[in-house]
Amino acid sequence: MNRRNLVAVVGSALVLSACGFQLRQAPNFVFSSIYVAAPGNSSLGAELRRTIAHSSGLAVLDATGPRDTAQVVLDVLSEQREKVVVGLTASGQVREFQLRTRMKFRLRTPQGKDLIPETELLQQRDISFSESAVLAKEAEENLLYRDMQTDIVQQLMRRLAAVKTL
Repeated sequence: MNRRNLVAVVGSALVLSACGFQLRQAPNFVFSSIYVAAPGNSSLGAELRRTIAHSSGLAVLDATGPRDTAQVVLDVLSEQREKVVVGLTASGQVREFQLRTRMKFRLRTPQGKDLIPETELLQQRDISFSESAVLAKEAEENLLYRDMQTDIVQQLMRRLAAVKTL
């Protein structure tokens, strides 16, 4: 039985390595410093700065540093959270909401050349609602917003890594 398990593990390792499977790695950027122009009270901006600094080794400049010393400028043009009713009961009570997080951004050089034109990223999640569990649903809503924010930051990181020339 041990020999069979060993053969299965070695065989699966060979198959995975032959197909080109590779774990996700930290992105490589063509620039070494970035100025993140996001509002100081923005939780999305804070997560974005933290993710860029920790996962990529880029120098992240913000309002404390001069904008002209960065190789690229990331302008966070807008950030918006929405909560829309999508389902009602027969008596007109809310049954389901749709939560949305939108972010508009652009990436440019300090001289004004657009590297990524104005782009909007959108994440949405559906959440059921129950009047008997209002506090639990509020906590779930906050977790979903945080999850959507993390997804948007990861999408943005992939888009920044896709820039090939300055």
